[in-house]
Amino acid sequence: MPETSRIDAPEAFVQPRDLPRVTPREEGQNDHDYVEAWRAKGPVAVDRYGFFWTFSHAHMLVCTDPSLTRQVETETVRIRGITSGPIFRYFDSALLFANGRTHAARRRPLARTFAFKLMEGMRGPARDVTESLVRPRLGEEIDFLGEVAGPLPARIIAAILGIPEDDVPWFSTRVHSAMRTLGLRSDEVLAEAGASLAELDDYVDALLAARRIAPREDFLTEYARTVDDSDLTEDEVRAQITSVILAGADTTRMALCSTFSQLLQHPEQWRALVADPDGLKAQAAAEGLRYDPVIGSLPRVAIAEFALDGVRVPEGTVLSPIVLAALRDPAVYAEPTRFDIHREDHPRYHPVFGAGAHRCLGEALARAELEEALAVLARGAPGSELLRAPVLKGLSGARGIDAMRVRLAA
Repeated sequence: MPETSRIDAPEAFVQPRDLPRVTPREEGQNDHDYVEAWRAKGPVAVDRYGFFWTFSHAHMLVCTDPSLTRQVETETVRIRGITSGPIFRYFDSALLFANGRTHAARRRPLARTFAFKLMEGMRGPARDVTESLVRPRLGEEIDFLGEVAGPLPARIIAAILGIPEDDVPWFSTRVHSAMRTLGLRSDEVLAEAGASLAELDDYVDALLAARRIAPREDFLTEYARTVDDSDLTEDEVRAQITSVILAGADTTRMALCSTFSQLLQHPEQWRALVADPDGLKAQAAAEGLRYDPVIGSLPRVAIAEFALDGVRVPEGTVLSPIVLAALRDPAVYAEPTRFDIHREDHPRYHPVFGAGAHRCLGEALARAELEEALAVLARGAPGSELLRAPVLKGLSGARGIDAMRVRLAA
């Protein structure tokens, strides 16, 4: 572990003003090459917003230590001048951007539904949905992102929440747009994402109102009953369901594209999975989540001044441990730039799902969907050919993805 300590003599440490300042990437430089270039300049760099970037797996663990840092709340949107409207309201109300008792109160009504054992029961539905999406498209050139990877998690989360399946295409479009609020995007993109988020807010309000008027035997009805007996505001009540829809329908589609793409780009790895889909599906999913992850960073805020390997971190500093770099840390992973589904050096807890009290609520569901989808593809479409690899891009929060084209073949 790196050396960390409280500071008695601040002048003895490297000061923030003396750290490398992050500059724009070179033309054509991908995310991985960009962060590796900054890793080479030292353990910490400072970006244009004053956020401290770290690159090692060990520093990521330090940055998520609750004795030193807390979850970011509204800091990242305030720094963009956003202090009202749907984006600010979401950041101010969602469990993802809360701490302590507030975080626990927002998470509690969801936790039982997304418990690991219950989500393991979604493996069968994940297989069935994937098969229904893949089988009719065998022999075709398809938009894998839009026709398979996107509908799978959207239909599963709709089933869990009791959302009409006919609504899935509508809310999927809004979800993929609204997710851009979780990254440092341009003002134009944030305006579009905010409008989509506002539409999702209205949709969730209507769903909850319908359950209150006409209760059913489903999650949303039970959730409405639970929160009506709590101290949560209506903004908080809505934001948790919006969060479930956002996280449940978007990050898994990117992870499936990223992993399936890498498998097809490494034929020997794909052949191994095809030969033993059930035996290797978990390892293939874990490596896909590591090699080109859907999360760029895990922003945190220093709750006290401390030193990180000789660098002074003032209280209130926004720390941005870069997940892409941590998941290719040579101190943890042998040959970290090699995609290898036989890898045996994954940490016990996959870093892409976060840490501590804020570890991803939907981890078990995401693993079930990703693993079962990969197994279905390996069994039912072993002759598939990658025509266009997707590009994942972004270093702040959730990353973006452009497109992926595949010819599915038995």
